[in-house]
Amino acid sequence: MKSILSSTSLDSSFSVSKRYFSWKKKKVQEQDEEKKEDEEEEDDHQDNNEENILTRFNFSSDPTRPDHFDTGQVMKKKKKKTIEKIRYALGFSNSGLGFRVIGTLFGNRRGHVYFAVQDDPTRLPAVLIQLPTPTSILVKEMASGLVRIALETAASKTGSKKLLEESTWRTYCNGRKCGYAARKECGEAEWRVLKAVGPITMGAGVLPAVVDEGNEAVGSEKGELMYMRARFERVTGSRDSEAFYMMNHEGSSGGPELSVYFLRV
Repeated sequence: MKSILSSTSLDSSFSVSKRYFSWKKKKVQEQDEEKKEDEEEEDDHQDNNEENILTRFNFSSDPTRPDHFDTGQVMKKKKKKTIEKIRYALGFSNSGLGFRVIGTLFGNRRGHVYFAVQDDPTRLPAVLIQLPTPTSILVKEMASGLVRIALETAASKTGSKKLLEESTWRTYCNGRKCGYAARKECGEAEWRVLKAVGPITMGAGVLPAVVDEGNEAVGSEKGELMYMRARFERVTGSRDSEAFYMMNHEGSSGGPELSVYFLRV
């Protein structure tokens, strides 16, 4: 009887243990499956986030599809802006002018004065201004040894034009108002004068009169043409102010001082 009870209780304990371990194993499997599902959902969510990020920045996760976001283009724009800032600091502009230019004042004895600015004597002037000051009066002012010519324009500062591209200027000579100056295109007659004085680095003189058809060109029947040519230092204060200072030969003294100011007020 005892042996039968012992056997029965042993079998019962084994059965309970077996059921317990089976239930525990099942529970572990269910937890593993839930964990696996959570990991898959997290991977899908991460993939979606990555796709959204790539889409936001116009990148493609497909290696066969070209990217719309061109980093090279961005670098080119940054480089261009940096070069423009350096050129501006050194006195360069889109007109091609540097901080050392060639300036020429010329005009007929009984006419008005032209002021031409060239970066290269073999090229057309980047700036050509017809001043209202008669040549004879400017010669007298130069004899005093100090000439300050100020050109002011009331054009809008918010416009797209650069300072030296403005067309009309209110002019002052040594503090005295003397009319309005105008920007001119270099014509055949003006270019003939600039070519004639091209080999001259610094100096002043007189060219013989040349009669042109229409009698509107410089060097015509208005008398002999006077000129003064020198190197100028160009100083850029801002986008609304520039100045040109005539440079004398090293070691020379007693020569005339000439400055031309461009201002947008």
